Amino acid sequence: MNEHEIARLVKATVSKMYGEDKPEGLSDMTLDVARKLIRKVEDKAAEMGLSVVVAVSNRAARPVAVECMDDSYIVSYDVAVKKAFTVVAIKMSTKELKPLCQPGAPLYGIELTNDGQIVIFGGGVPLKVSGQVIGGLGVSGGTEEQDTYLAEYGASVFEEELSCQ
Repeated sequence: MNEHEIARLVKATVSKMYGEDKPEGLSDMTLDVARKLIRKVEDKAAEMGLSVVVAVSNRAARPVAVECMDDSYIVSYDVAVKKAFTVVAIKMSTKELKPLCQPGAPLYGIELTNDGQIVIFGGGVPLKVSGQVIGGLGVSGGTEEQDTYLAEYGASVFEEELSCQ
């Protein structure tokens, strides 16, 4: 059991003792947590030989932090920010959204709404605390599969290490 898990359990126990029904952990993304999360995703991208852009948004889908690794694609900045927006606005990963947006599917054409801010391919994941979306993570710069892997990796790091800070 690591330090973050112990802190989460202590908070939960105290809340139950005093009848507080507040969700454990963050209620909105902070700059400190966003920076830590970005660093973890960048480290994993570097291990994979990728230069990516990583964006973290708050629960209002507004950017909290965006970092561009050296030699990342210019276009990846806009795509990463829009992925972080999409997952908060839609409350699902961009990977899950993709099949719903194909011709004949129920959300076909949604990427044309919201001034073109909706991204319908993998690489974005919502960040949740106690089931509530408190932010979004967008990664761009690799293939769709690589971006999706890095975003999902980031979500697991957030859940395991950062959500209680």
